[in-house]
Amino acid sequence: MGKCVKRLVVAVLFMASPTLAQTRQQAPPAPATPGGTADPFPTPIPATEDVIEVNFREFAALPTWDTVATRMMLLIDEPGTGRMFVNDMRGPIYSVSYDGATVTEYVNVDAPQWGVIVDFQSRERGVQSFAFHPQFGQPGTPGYGKFYTWLDTRAKTPTPDFAPPGGDNTQDMILLEWTALNADSSVYDGGHPRELMRLEQPFANHNGGRIAFNPLAQLGDEDYGLLYMGVADGGSGGDPLNMAQDLSSPFGKIFRIDPLGSNSANGKYGIPASNPFANDGDGRTLGEIYAYGFRNPQRFSWDTETGAMYLTDIGQGIVEELDVVTRGGNYGWNVWEGSFRYVSRTEVSTLNQRSDPDMTYPIAEYGQIDPLFQNSSSITGVHVYRQDDIAELEDTILFGDIPSGEVFHVDADDLPEGGQDPIRRVLFNAGNGPKTLLQLIQEKNAQQGKAPATRADLRFGHGPNGQVFILNKADGVIRELVP
Repeated sequence: MGKCVKRLVVAVLFMASPTLAQTRQQAPPAPATPGGTADPFPTPIPATEDVIEVNFREFAALPTWDTVATRMMLLIDEPGTGRMFVNDMRGPIYSVSYDGATVTEYVNVDAPQWGVIVDFQSRERGVQSFAFHPQFGQPGTPGYGKFYTWLDTRAKTPTPDFAPPGGDNTQDMILLEWTALNADSSVYDGGHPRELMRLEQPFANHNGGRIAFNPLAQLGDEDYGLLYMGVADGGSGGDPLNMAQDLSSPFGKIFRIDPLGSNSANGKYGIPASNPFANDGDGRTLGEIYAYGFRNPQRFSWDTETGAMYLTDIGQGIVEELDVVTRGGNYGWNVWEGSFRYVSRTEVSTLNQRSDPDMTYPIAEYGQIDPLFQNSSSITGVHVYRQDDIAELEDTILFGDIPSGEVFHVDADDLPEGGQDPIRRVLFNAGNGPKTLLQLIQEKNAQQGKAPATRADLRFGHGPNGQVFILNKADGVIRELVP
């Protein structure tokens, strides 16, 4: 059981139905192919075994937007200026003091003076992510005052740097560089952003994922100042344009670029020589690619102890996966969905699992049909907890499920080798019984006089001392995990 000796086993949980853990959500359809199934994990994730219970506190609240809660996506620390930042997909980026008491709108990316025109029409579109250069708060350095936003826009000019071989041309994804004159200013005081990269989106969903600088890299390290970018497969379903495996396409990839460089095709950013395909020389392979074969690589982060980079990749309709990202790794989509051969939106094959040595398979994965989940389950995360403040969480990898509000843990030092058997739950308990995030949100909605949310839209945030924050899009509250 490893570290499970530290964990609290809960006998009775507050669940929507006490029999859910004993049944499947629905009867899987009859397979259309040999070995085909919609339910590759017939044993459910245990509802009560090795559950970790944690307390929480309401750390900060963000302003509503025309009575609608903030659509939070990311909360990060900016150590150079001693504050945290959190975004709303609709455009605003807020600064948050370390004690949570002060929340200030730092910049609204969608403000008319910038001309960006953020497209936030659905749950999947908007300001997807942002990142501060590691030199943001260091006067006299090339990165001083610089931060980056990765977003959907309705403005389809200029001509994109990357275009798909088909699709509906629904919107563009753009990477913008902003430069503050005074990094310590409470509000952004710089000029118009500089566009570094533009992608034409073939379909409306599966857009950009997270962008981030490796927080462990120091000046002089190979990775220092290099920006990692999640680029999804372009949308629709099943990667119909077959782009995730195509090394000449940006879609379905993790990019790594130098935003202060200039050796890219458009001359607006740099391609590091240490990227796995930077010196391929075939004229087609993109040097920006760090890893590929992803469907929707929404979130990633680094283990502060081992340096490993972990990523959550949203599956098609059956398997959600947690991966370790390696340079040049192929993660299989759309040939594989997790450890299984991809057949269709409703089937994977259980034959010859994890059989291709050229693929990199998940360390953990789960089935969308598991009784803990709502329909359209989607993995999110990810945080490796290396602090000892919350003893039960120490040395665990935390991730979650977006609509259901479930949070999970696996061991960070004894990594699993696929499947959902190692996955266990994390529940929230402030003294009145264990609950999921969705249940906490619904309780808050009642206090706010609102109708209860039907989904949690869970995201994780990271504090200056390894704190874990839980975000959502339904009640405007940032919650901090505490002992």
